[in-house]
Amino acid sequence: MSESTLERPSRVTARQLSRSSTARRARAAGAKLWIGVVCTLLVVLPVALANVLPIPGPNEQHLAERRLPPLVGGHLFGTDQLGRDLLARVLHGGQVSLLIGVLAVVVSGLIGIALGSLAGFFGGWIDALVSRALEAQMALPLLMMLLLVIALFGPSVPVITAVIAVAQWPEVARLARSLVVVEREKPYVQAARMLGLHRISVLLRHVLPNIVQQVTLVVLLLLAQAVLLESSLSYLGAGPQRPFATWGRIISDGQDYITTSWWMVTLPGLVIVLLVVGVNLLGDGLRDREPKAPRGTGSDDA
Repeated sequence: MSESTLERPSRVTARQLSRSSTARRARAAGAKLWIGVVCTLLVVLPVALANVLPIPGPNEQHLAERRLPPLVGGHLFGTDQLGRDLLARVLHGGQVSLLIGVLAVVVSGLIGIALGSLAGFFGGWIDALVSRALEAQMALPLLMMLLLVIALFGPSVPVITAVIAVAQWPEVARLARSLVVVEREKPYVQAARMLGLHRISVLLRHVLPNIVQQVTLVVLLLLAQAVLLESSLSYLGAGPQRPFATWGRIISDGQDYITTSWWMVTLPGLVIVLLVVGVNLLGDGLRDREPKAPRGTGSDDA
């Protein structure tokens, strides 16, 4: 073979590789990831630091400064109908809304992973029972069910967190069940069983680590839904009662002034939109990244 033949360059150039569908998907996933992180941090960081930022208290009233527009009188978001700083109310109200959302998705994630994994791995009557519970709950109108439970037990933070968690666990359970059904048929699970490991041990040590990443992405996306549900309940008057200034209640209090003081509704709504878009883009970017190799496929893991 001649030397010129050995030195012939590849027919596939770097420019062609950069234009491939895989490269485009990777760039799109990276862009979604970074935009989602920026949007989410723009909301989460100020909300988390609301107690140390140099802003007035969320309930301080100055009647002489009622309904000031944004950037007037040192109020970045303006003031509401009672002269309260709108930025302070949005940030402190976000603490309540995000607390309820995070607690709700954590509880729903734990319930969904536990029940879905048991149903998918053991099958039989456990699978039938969990599946019937999923179908029964998903057949009910979500918002009406939440309002009914809150009317019975009161609109406190623990009750709202619990009802949102109960409303969201079916989505996590369905995904966890389907992933576990696929994993339990793989050779490493059979090898672990042949080595004498208990079925619960196989599920906890080998199957769950292989599905937890995909389930976590769904739980992350449910955070945006939980915040929207809490805001909807607060807007309807079924959220945490005063003095909690949740995002939904801020919008509800300002809706009577939307034609004359647009910022009282628009700016809190934009904060909610920014968080929801950021969380969704973050979840989509993590989902679209190239998956890692599964664990538990070797003899050492078995």
